Amino acid sequence: MTATAPAPSAARVRATALLPRLTLVLAALLAALFTAAAPATAHAALTASDPKDGAVVATAPAQVTLSFSEGVAMNGDSIRVLDPQGKRVDTGELRDLCSGNTIRYGTALRPGLPDGTYTVAWQAISADSHPVAGAFTFSVGAPSETAVSLPEQTAGDGPVALAYDIARYAAYAGFAVLAGAAAFILLCWRRGAAERPMQKLVVRAWVTLTVATLAMLLLRNPYTGSGNFSDAFDLAGLRTVLETKSGASLVSRLLLLGAAALFITVLFGSYARRHRGGGGTEAAEDSAGAGGPADAKDSADAKDSADALDATRDDAREESDLLFGLAIGGTVVAAGIAATWALSEHASTGVQPGLAMPVDILHLLAVATWLGGLTALLVALHKVPGLEREAIRRFSTVAFVSVITLAATGVYQSWRQVGSWSALTGTDYGRLLLVKLGLVAVLVAIASVSRKWTARLGGAAAVGEPVTTKAPATAKTSATSTATATSTATTTTTTAAGAASAVSRETSTADPERAAQLARQGVARRSAREKQARDADPQRVGLRRSVLAETAVAVVLLAVTTILTSTEPGRAAELETGSGSRSAAVPDRAVKITLPFDTGGQNGKGSVKVQLDPGRVGANTLHVWAETPDGKPFELPEIKVSFTLEAKDIGPLPVLPELAAPGHWSASGVQLPLTGDWRIDVTVRTSDTDQTTVQKNVKIG
Repeated sequence: MTATAPAPSAARVRATALLPRLTLVLAALLAALFTAAAPATAHAALTASDPKDGAVVATAPAQVTLSFSEGVAMNGDSIRVLDPQGKRVDTGELRDLCSGNTIRYGTALRPGLPDGTYTVAWQAISADSHPVAGAFTFSVGAPSETAVSLPEQTAGDGPVALAYDIARYAAYAGFAVLAGAAAFILLCWRRGAAERPMQKLVVRAWVTLTVATLAMLLLRNPYTGSGNFSDAFDLAGLRTVLETKSGASLVSRLLLLGAAALFITVLFGSYARRHRGGGGTEAAEDSAGAGGPADAKDSADAKDSADALDATRDDAREESDLLFGLAIGGTVVAAGIAATWALSEHASTGVQPGLAMPVDILHLLAVATWLGGLTALLVALHKVPGLEREAIRRFSTVAFVSVITLAATGVYQSWRQVGSWSALTGTDYGRLLLVKLGLVAVLVAIASVSRKWTARLGGAAAVGEPVTTKAPATAKTSATSTATATSTATTTTTTAAGAASAVSRETSTADPERAAQLARQGVARRSAREKQARDADPQRVGLRRSVLAETAVAVVLLAVTTILTSTEPGRAAELETGSGSRSAAVPDRAVKITLPFDTGGQNGKGSVKVQLDPGRVGANTLHVWAETPDGKPFELPEIKVSFTLEAKDIGPLPVLPELAAPGHWSASGVQLPLTGDWRIDVTVRTSDTDQTTVQKNVKIG
């Protein structure tokens, strides 16, 4: 009998042919997304406003303008101006006043506004897709009481934000398991493609990521706007979301998940069939050696063996080609899905975005390969008795490379987002990053224990299975033994199956309830035998426990990472608020400092707020506000300000601000000739004899 290699099915040929095209399409999509990304600074911050926060102006301004540190998305309701009674007094028309690197928006005010204190409430979407909001007041004529109460829940807060964060967490987890489990199968355990538990794991991860992405797309409008769940189905709001970078990224992710579905179909279809039942090359080779009596059909057996070996080689080549296509296609799909995060969040803004985005993609892929592969290994150890020792060792090597990649890319990302040692401990982002680093250290420590368990595994062919050796024998003896063993096993199995079937039919006819009970008992016995096989090897049990501990820490680590993605980076937070004894200044950004004072006399305690606008070399406008400890305007007899640049022996340059309103002094045309660290001295006099000077350094230029 001549053995002929089976012709590839039409479905397999089509699937294999689609993979190169899929790779080209996804590469083009990835390139298009990269081209669309624009640099900015992470998390927009309000850098200036006109009127300024707390300003008292003589007449009502024609408009209110806001300046930001990066590009923002705003609409007609993004800037609201409310009078002392809480009524809206702006026209609702958003004015785009951006010019060059200056990001400025405004809204016109209605004419004839009376004196009083007005509240400006604003919200916007920063370039890294996160909502930002704030509020401040200014007064016309003189300050007054105001009945304005801003809503406690703003954009990015409340139940909608919680639901959005849960969906974001589910998306990260789904991607990690989807990409990591697929990598585990292709790189470490190819037979796993035919194992039901692994198939369920990958498919469930795909479903989780798809559902989470759809939820984020629907919740995006209320998350960045009203905060009401009912707006999730607002078609106008959804259309607006689709026009943003975040909406485009979510839609791109859904399209890529469609490609991922094709990848899963090929992986668990054509590829899995080659490994189902432990067949493949070895089975074909064994069948080639199991012929009839050698003395009767020597030439025919030799021809059959040669044909079978040729068929085996052809099958191996086809499998190699299919594996190569799956590896390339899967890598491109995974990188594309990772890019939907990198091109719409922190990596797309800030320092070196052109380098940061591919680094972030590599970081996400390393995380998925490590943590997702860890999840796949845990499932295999728990559900599959015959997991090969070599598969575990391969994953140990893959995990080690992933950790090295993770460390290298993580250090770069930390530098980008934090920027300084003070931001590492002085901002929420920095402190969360320290927590993440601690969890990674714990995870690596547990992983080292897992590597020791892997090294302790004996020489068994499969974890939890006895060692089987093959004694040398002649071809005839091997063939005869194989045939005899196969015949015996088949006869035993057939007899047992027939007896069980007969008993089942008789019992089913006589008593259906008894048949159901026997079926449940059979399932329980099989489960018990599988558990006994899994727990037979102490090395396997120890490895499973250490991997379970790794997975538990990984779940917490993923939660911290999710929180980090929605937290203002330390570099931006420090730039916005200043740090230590210095207040950083950049062009078109006012320097704001607060200095407490105590002259030592009666009612001698208070604080002064100093604002230097625009805080650069040349002419500046100086504002000084004095407040009592309870926040009321402090009417001081005298206040003086001076500027000193000690490094250049310049100063002190005295400034005598004029009284603009109770507790408020101002001076225009304050000239600072050079850049550098200037010391601002504020002399406060609270009585004829009580006086003190407070000072602080600021960076100009």
